[in-house]
Amino acid sequence: MTTIAFIGLGIMGGPMAAHLVDAGYDVVGCNLSRPAVDRLVEHGGRGTNSVAEAVAEADVVITMVPDSPDVEGVALGADGIFANAKPGTLYIDCSSIRPDVSRRVADEGTARGFRVVDAPVSGGEIGAVEATLSIMVGGEPDDVALAMPILEKVGRTIVHVGPPGAGQTVKAANQLIVAGTIELVAEAIVFLEAYGVDTEAAVRVLAGGLAGNAILDRKAANMLKREFTPGFRIDLHHKDMGIVTSAAREAGVAIPLGAHVAQLVASLRAQGHGALDHSALLLQVEQLSGRNSS
Repeated sequence: MTTIAFIGLGIMGGPMAAHLVDAGYDVVGCNLSRPAVDRLVEHGGRGTNSVAEAVAEADVVITMVPDSPDVEGVALGADGIFANAKPGTLYIDCSSIRPDVSRRVADEGTARGFRVVDAPVSGGEIGAVEATLSIMVGGEPDDVALAMPILEKVGRTIVHVGPPGAGQTVKAANQLIVAGTIELVAEAIVFLEAYGVDTEAAVRVLAGGLAGNAILDRKAANMLKREFTPGFRIDLHHKDMGIVTSAAREAGVAIPLGAHVAQLVASLRAQGHGALDHSALLLQVEQLSGRNSS
């Protein structure tokens, strides 16, 4: 039986690890807070409080942690993956981090005898729970081939997009599109409400035409109800918009609309809404329109 160490059992990582247990893998979970580990154990996995212990006998290590420094610490630290796992172990990072950090981690892992793949995901909590995530995979072809059977247990659309770090570059583009689309859906909803339109009916017909998109399908109903329980927090999207704006600047690419949306996300976070779902951009549109629902 393949043993998988899964580090980071949050909104996304918890359901992903549970799917791997269901697929028959021996999954050892590690998380900063113990309750998430206990939930995995109740589901049939195993738990530990130490990254070093989790990875020591693992054949595969997966990380799903919040940001670039977290990945660097878990992968490169004295108590981390490369210092404690067996050489030849496959390391799959499903976090969303800076492409340059992803490449540096891959280079270090390769130099120390590990197989390293970056595989950030898109689809939010629903995608994680339903195992329908879209996964952008970067890495060497042989390493990606080893990762594919595992990724297929947690995702539906899994594509090898290039060498190490390429997955993170595609994920940055994904987050650019998602933030922009949420902002436009939010503006459309506030606009429709201002004219007294039946917004549920409006969303239904918009979703069936050229304006149709996953945000209308998955987020609009809760946006209409002002229900912003996080599937993906503003805090995390703020981090991701920082990644894409920085990477675009480094490449000399202009993203005028994306940069503006990044500022709107940052402003919403500065107002204390970082723990809300990213669809809470609607609150910003209401505020700018003088139509606060509160």
